[in-house]
Amino acid sequence: MTKRAACLVLLICAAAISAGAQTFTTLHVFDLTDGNQPYGVTQAANGVLYGTTITGGNLSLCYGNGCGTVFSITTDGTFAALDSFDQTQGYGPHGLSTSQAANGDFYGTVLAGGATTGLCLNGLGCGTIYKITHSGVLTVVYNFCSQDNCADGSGPTALIRATDGNFYGTTAYGGANCVATGGCGTVFKITLDGTLTTLYSFCSIGGCEDGYYPVAGVIQAIDGNFYGTTDSGGTNCATPADGCGTVFKITPSGVLTTLYSFCQQSGCPDGNEPGTLIQATNGELYGSTYIGGTAEAYCNSGCGTLFKITPDGAFTTLYSFDATDGSNPSAPPLQASDGNFYGTTCCSGVGGGGTIYKLSPSGALSTLHSFCFHANCREPGSVPLGLVQDTNGDFYGATERVFIDGCTNDCGTIYSFSIGLKPFVETQLASGRVGASVTILGTNLAGATGVSFNGTEATIIANSGSAIETTVPAGATSGLITVTGDGSTLKSNKPFHVIQ
Repeated sequence: MTKRAACLVLLICAAAISAGAQTFTTLHVFDLTDGNQPYGVTQAANGVLYGTTITGGNLSLCYGNGCGTVFSITTDGTFAALDSFDQTQGYGPHGLSTSQAANGDFYGTVLAGGATTGLCLNGLGCGTIYKITHSGVLTVVYNFCSQDNCADGSGPTALIRATDGNFYGTTAYGGANCVATGGCGTVFKITLDGTLTTLYSFCSIGGCEDGYYPVAGVIQAIDGNFYGTTDSGGTNCATPADGCGTVFKITPSGVLTTLYSFCQQSGCPDGNEPGTLIQATNGELYGSTYIGGTAEAYCNSGCGTLFKITPDGAFTTLYSFDATDGSNPSAPPLQASDGNFYGTTCCSGVGGGGTIYKLSPSGALSTLHSFCFHANCREPGSVPLGLVQDTNGDFYGATERVFIDGCTNDCGTIYSFSIGLKPFVETQLASGRVGASVTILGTNLAGATGVSFNGTEATIIANSGSAIETTVPAGATSGLITVTGDGSTLKSNKPFHVIQ
């Protein structure tokens, strides 16, 4: 169901490349029973990283592949398998929300499975939304295709928590404008208790000029609107299935505007099949395309691109991969605490198994680490799936594959990657109104005595040592959050936007 398995692989294999002050560490190698094909990790308020695997777990279920798992792992590698999905809960969990709900639970999506058996993916079901506690108690919140002809969508792929406390996401299929499970995709809102509202169904005009197959999810920008991409469709493809894709904006009430349609020129030098977006500190949106770009000679349809786009649609291609520096970026870049962008390509590079790259705001790219696609590699993982930056300053990520006995082409790893960036603090939500509750994540916060929002002092309501609970103080303005105590000062990695 994903494109990552189709990554181009070069036949060259070399040891992992690293420069001074860089440390790469494999923290965990999956063994199928504790998971298979991890989808990445996210930092929780207790300081632990949580994630899911697409398959694995109970191997008697889901055609002998296992339906997927939920796990936790500390930053030093202490791993715990929390739960295995069964077919009624879903098949193929696609990661957790990047922010916990106000009640502390994580919410996530499962691409298939659930109660709607007889429909979708060979009768396994059309996907679910679930929640999971820190201790691993898993509960299904919503089953897709609960409405006639899957008008509510099928195949959910991502969730984000918005400033209104609800979660928003997309389904890759279904919706009001396509027949049953073949669907065109939707954007939806869901409350914590499972009340779902479909905000938009794609292919609502002509030949899907508004897009088709919104597999990447949405983000909420500081203007309060949601931004996302469709993998296919748009104004520049003969049919929706031809690829291309779009960038769109959608209001909380469901009014959608297409900001950009890819493949503006022959050969798609601007990219093709865009993924998830991020919003940088300058207010612009950044993302990647899985294929396209200027390097068709190396990757047939192009090796993928990195781009930026303003909220009103002004588009710039920042970089085109050419296989020597990686190909097929399957996750968005992140803007780290030093202001640069970091990300992964799933394939190619010097070692053949993908890369970790750094991109300057001006568009200069350097390869920091190359994964190896061979049984004799120094590090076992290959096909990386994106990065997160922990508040300790280090990066953490997952690889989809390893090359060890019993796990050829599968299993996967969790790793850490350090380039010496310093600790910082981070809010779980990037914006809020005066009086709104704010969770500030950090490392070793037990001695914190003060918090300020762009210089305006706030009250510490609770402090667990890994998270501070506070509220946006009266008079606060948009800017960096500062945490002080024990003779040290930690600043947030990005500004907090105070909604007026």
